[in-house]
Amino acid sequence: MALNPDILPKRTAVWVFAAFAVAYFLSTLLRAITATLSPILTDEFGLQARDLGLLAGAYFLGFSITQLPMGHWLDRHGPKRVVLSFLCVAVLGCFAFAWAHDFTGLLLARVLIGVGVSACLMAPLTGYRRWLVLEQQQRANSWMLMTGALGMLMSTLPVQWLLPWAGWRWIFVALALLVALAMGVIYWKVPGWRLQEELPREKTSVSPAPGILASYKQVWTNPYFRRLAPIGFFNYGGMIAMQTLWAGPWMVKVAGYTPLEAATGLFWLNVCMLLTFWLWGLVTPSLTARGYDANQLLTYGVPLSLCAQVAIVFGGQEAGALHWVLFCVFSSFVSLAQPAVGMAFPSALAGRALSAYNLVLFLGVFVVQWGMGLMIDAFKAMAWAEAHAFQGAMAVFLVCCIVSYSYFLKHKPQG
Repeated sequence: MALNPDILPKRTAVWVFAAFAVAYFLSTLLRAITATLSPILTDEFGLQARDLGLLAGAYFLGFSITQLPMGHWLDRHGPKRVVLSFLCVAVLGCFAFAWAHDFTGLLLARVLIGVGVSACLMAPLTGYRRWLVLEQQQRANSWMLMTGALGMLMSTLPVQWLLPWAGWRWIFVALALLVALAMGVIYWKVPGWRLQEELPREKTSVSPAPGILASYKQVWTNPYFRRLAPIGFFNYGGMIAMQTLWAGPWMVKVAGYTPLEAATGLFWLNVCMLLTFWLWGLVTPSLTARGYDANQLLTYGVPLSLCAQVAIVFGGQEAGALHWVLFCVFSSFVSLAQPAVGMAFPSALAGRALSAYNLVLFLGVFVVQWGMGLMIDAFKAMAWAEAHAFQGAMAVFLVCCIVSYSYFLKHKPQG
């Protein structure tokens, strides 16, 4: 019998995973859909690069706002109650986006959507920390990310095909209804949550904290958390920023793709990411058993993504969908950092640790998405050709990734 009475039977665990996966699928579809809609939104609302970056980044801004209180609430109230409460806001945000008639309306709706889906990954990861045995937690994380890649996949060609028939506004109405359906599945299948004081005591130094911010002290001061923060901000957050926005405009503005060709490129990019996370889920238990932890895999894998970035910067017009596929696939190594942070803390702190790292990650996405737009417009204002402006912005991003990786290497645990 398992020492932890909250470990779920296999059949129940599969249902719980599926219920959360439905919601996370929709959250990543909503996250990435702006890359496919960028041409039509740019034309309809007269957006500049900085506007497009801010609009896409608004999702991540809303996402980031909730992370600290959400981690506290996850540990206190459990994944089921928290995610259902937040998804109500996501439904409202989808309807607001569908009814928006100016840039401000779109922006506010994207913030609401970001707030609403902000628990869709943290909630299951918090639950898995208690409901699954340790060696299965990395696998569950990778397969949740695989589900997210499927959502991003559906945001590309399928959305492009639906646009002439339904229009982007009705697509968001349909997404609102699907989110409501996902809430019903979670309510039906996910178990409740017992307070930590009702559980068997763990050998931990965790003690009650007087407030939400104070309760994060053990997270912020943890050396391992701080070691992984820069690489999460720039390398992981930047990968999501590129995958969910700038890869598409690069294909159109730099590589000369048509919108349909760019959507096709994004489609195959997300197919590759889906397969990548599926493979990570298969191999991580055996890699862990052989002594390959997240630190070692990050050390070996991140340089591959840096090489892919160099190829994109210097490839310019020749850097198309294949280059972006290689960049995102090689960047998948950084996804191992997130569950590693969660497992570095006792389960009583898991929600706060994961949410704090998620805050770092999605602040990085927001900064990179908006920052790329600002840099592109700034370089164009300096009379750079648009393609060269994209290359210049990408070069600045590359330097930031190299610096964060160097910090990780310098502070890597010894022995």
